[in-house]
Amino acid sequence: MISTAFDESLLILSDVHLGNDLNDLTLGARRSECVDADLANLLTHYRKTRPAGRRWRLIIAGDFIDFIGMALLPGDGPHDTEPSAEEREHGLGNAADHGRVKLRAVAVRHKVVFEALADFVADGHALTIVHGNHDVEFHWDGVKDELRTLLTEMAVRSRDGDAGFAHEFNARIDFAPWFYYVGGVAYVEHGHQYDTLCSTEHVMAPLSPIDRRRIARSFSDVLLRWVVRPTRGVPEYGHHLMGLADYLLLGARLGVGGLLRLAGRFASAVVELFRMRRAYLSVAAHALREEHERRMGALAIVTRVGIERLRALAALQAPPVTRSVSKILASVLLDRLALGVIAAPAMAAIAIAGSPHPWRWIGIAAIAIGWTLAHFHLRARRRAWFGERLDNDQALVERAGHLARLFPAAFVVMGHTHTPEVVSVAEGASTYVNVGSWHEAEVDDSRPSHRAARTHLVIHPASSGPTAEFLAWSPEGPRRFVQGVQGVQSVSGGETAPAAARLPAPAVRD
Repeated sequence: MISTAFDESLLILSDVHLGNDLNDLTLGARRSECVDADLANLLTHYRKTRPAGRRWRLIIAGDFIDFIGMALLPGDGPHDTEPSAEEREHGLGNAADHGRVKLRAVAVRHKVVFEALADFVADGHALTIVHGNHDVEFHWDGVKDELRTLLTEMAVRSRDGDAGFAHEFNARIDFAPWFYYVGGVAYVEHGHQYDTLCSTEHVMAPLSPIDRRRIARSFSDVLLRWVVRPTRGVPEYGHHLMGLADYLLLGARLGVGGLLRLAGRFASAVVELFRMRRAYLSVAAHALREEHERRMGALAIVTRVGIERLRALAALQAPPVTRSVSKILASVLLDRLALGVIAAPAMAAIAIAGSPHPWRWIGIAAIAIGWTLAHFHLRARRRAWFGERLDNDQALVERAGHLARLFPAAFVVMGHTHTPEVVSVAEGASTYVNVGSWHEAEVDDSRPSHRAARTHLVIHPASSGPTAEFLAWSPEGPRRFVQGVQGVQSVSGGETAPAAARLPAPAVRD
């Protein structure tokens, strides 16, 4: 989506992950209720705060609903899309009707957030949802309509039969399948398409070539559904940082039966990844590429940015892991596991067969040295492919510089990594802002496993150019966010947001 005039005040946040603790498979960590209350309070605060523009536009930069993080078993009721054997084992999938069921469950679990959002839009403000990798289900018109219906129902309860209200209300809610752009001011994208573990082949046609009634899964989706959600003790956020030793220790805690089940889940996930790879070499995949091109052409006409600029934007995206056999093996650590499976028995065989001969030690040492060198090579290659800590912060910063040149804007805004950050890019012509996350889980009833940043970016129109503040929500309201310092920092004298230092808004040219 693109806006040609900047007459609204923008309120941008990301990675709320509503519904990520809806899990029928295991008793996982419950989402912190206080973060929902804080988000509702933030929406109420800005709804009642007069913007510098004609209204507020809330832009959620992806992962608002955590469709892939849920594990809701289908039950016995009829479904428009009959659940597959995998979906009956791991939970409803990403077909349109499955997405609607999940969305309704989220609205019940997170009623306070939905009500605050409905009130925000009902008061005349606008809502734009940018699709992220956890809520690609918004690709389906039926899922978009379901969200509009849920919010409308909540909004009309406090109004007396205004016939035009629902139409006007729905008109203020829109969806951006790729990016949201205000020329010269802000370019907003989730950022997952620059992460090889989370990217999909076709951002404008994210369908499975195996079954076009369903969304194509990324590597991260597969690992989450096949391994993380069914296995107690594997964290939803942070499992990508677990190494081979971490999984072996987890398996030891699970016992022999648990270890075998964990190994089986990994094996099934690898089979699925190779099945996906074969599917993208099929005739059906070629048809999807054509559909993606057709939709890009339509988007280029609607937004007037030109097809060549959209193709240049698509070229910046990271290819999915499933394009490469070696990357699939590296992503699940099978290359290093295979190395150990080969080297350890070879050393044992030499030790046994060569026991009468002193040369056996030379052979064992040679294999040990080769094993070590190969291990470090594979580890370095994995880091080069997937990032030093697989967190992609630097990858998004690097892409932001290119984005600022393709779509000139004072601010390039993303989420995805959950790490709040402000960096000057494009030789000082633009500022990259990662707006952090609102995801926070509790390890018990008294304390969270970590504190969500609760950060958000506010951009106002002004005669001298856009002004912006990077803020975090606190019990006292929005406060200036200080990068590199844990928690929310208030400015001197306990002053609130209006006294906080503002982000620079570089001059840009289109």
